[in-house]
Amino acid sequence: MRYLLAMVLGAAAAFAATVTISAPLASFVVKMFTFESPDQVSNLEDTIFMATGLTALIIGFAIGWSVGGRFEEDDEAV
Repeated sequence: MRYLLAMVLGAAAAFAATVTISAPLASFVVKMFTFESPDQVSNLEDTIFMATGLTALIIGFAIGWSVGGRFEEDDEAV
């Protein structure tokens, strides 16, 4: 149950971050710098976009892991 809940919440958090904050955050960061080519802009946007999704995935997984641990049975009572 712990793994299932962690995976579901991790995926949900990554999806929510992708839909809501990844693109505006990438645009905000790109506006702070000057670039010599459009490829540099694209590379930075891609990096910020993926880093935001990965961070949300890890946070969602950690929350799901901790919440899922409450549903595990106590094996020491056997």
